[in-house]
Amino acid sequence: MTHTTCGTDGGSDAVRTRWAPVAVLALAFLMVTLELSLSSVTLPAIGAELGVGTGATQWVLLAYALPTAALAIPAGRWVDRVDLRALFLLAVPAVGVTSVLAAVAPNFPALIAARILQGVAGVLVGALYLPMVAATVHPDQRGRAMGYIATIMPLGSMGGSSLGGLVADAYGWRPVMLMKLPVLIVVVWLGARFVPSTGPRGLTRPDRSLVGDGLVLGGAVAALLVAFDRIEADQPIVAALFAVAGAVLGTGWSRLRSARPVIGLLRRRAVGLPMLALLVTGTFVGLSYFLLPFYVADVLDRGAATTGLAMVFFIGAVALCSPVSGRLADRLPGRFLGAGGLVLVVVGLLSMLTLGPDSGLVDIGWRLAVIGVGQSLFGTPVNASIMAAAPPGMLGTSGGVGNTARTLGFTVGPAIAALAHGLGGGGAAGFRTGVVVLAVLQIAGILALVAAGDAGREATSGEVR
Repeated sequence: MTHTTCGTDGGSDAVRTRWAPVAVLALAFLMVTLELSLSSVTLPAIGAELGVGTGATQWVLLAYALPTAALAIPAGRWVDRVDLRALFLLAVPAVGVTSVLAAVAPNFPALIAARILQGVAGVLVGALYLPMVAATVHPDQRGRAMGYIATIMPLGSMGGSSLGGLVADAYGWRPVMLMKLPVLIVVVWLGARFVPSTGPRGLTRPDRSLVGDGLVLGGAVAALLVAFDRIEADQPIVAALFAVAGAVLGTGWSRLRSARPVIGLLRRRAVGLPMLALLVTGTFVGLSYFLLPFYVADVLDRGAATTGLAMVFFIGAVALCSPVSGRLADRLPGRFLGAGGLVLVVVGLLSMLTLGPDSGLVDIGWRLAVIGVGQSLFGTPVNASIMAAAPPGMLGTSGGVGNTARTLGFTVGPAIAALAHGLGGGGAAGFRTGVVVLAVLQIAGILALVAAGDAGREATSGEVR
């Protein structure tokens, strides 16, 4: 059966939906997702070998996350101008090369530099997401494709932590950085065979406006991320200085001519409001990254293993429901399906208020499973609706803005949870205060999606129906 598939420039060609490129992209995403979960289990070993404290080792994770937020928008704008196959064959090998640099780092500063380069390579892989789906999948099947890709990420997180921990215990942290190389070689080979070329553009050099965006906007986002990191470290003055610097740089970027297309994109109701929903709802990670570990330790008097096992319920729910969410996204309005998913997230969060001092693993786990189902029903449909509403030639930019919004939400969430926990007096009362605050932010995401309007009516992506 022949379908009409849109290219990244808004044009269309009558071709069959090609699932092989989607599978290759999913494998590439798995390698990027593994990077955080693999490296997180190496922090104690890194600190011991390189002679740095626990607080400093957190920069192994932050150094990788900073480029994701700082460069996602410029990378998205660049991918709108280049050949997808050429970029894939640059980005995926770069993940491998930078992993080797991290593994052989002679000291901690060199490791941090390698981690930053790993983050840049990961940003380039992430920038391929929406354009690749648009170039290889018929509009009526894009939700399904995005659901399949979304299934890979939680599985990567779950498997990466377990496998990385075993390797780190047996051989040290350096081999952990190299574990994905055999798979990366296969992914590059498959990409050379199946990822389509989208034109004769090749890899054009980023122009001056993209470099300027990367410096100014990247500096603004990086400053904000560091500000929230310092809030969690209980350094309010340092956090305030970085926040002011981020605001100044962000204001300066908004006045650049190169910022106008991005700002114009966000002013489209069917794009800007779902992006806002991605930002505010990303804060839900404050539950798993801060509130739940402290509740398990301080109130239930149990170890970190309980929290880790409970998170398997969440990850499993996301992995199982993402394909279903993708199929539904091809049939139902994405903003309403996403809002329904957030309702489930709110229900799951508020059910946490009924946890008691005798609660066990299953009590916590089923509540996290409800949140996981809600998250799976939210993520894919909202991304699909953003893709439908994006103007011609701006799918990469849209993906970059979405990645930035999610990263900011994931970073801000734990800081908001920590602040609410403290204001609530800590313990069970602080846990409940934090849960209520996170639930309110999810409700704000629901309102943003409801107000987004009909993305289909506003879409000008040139799809042939």
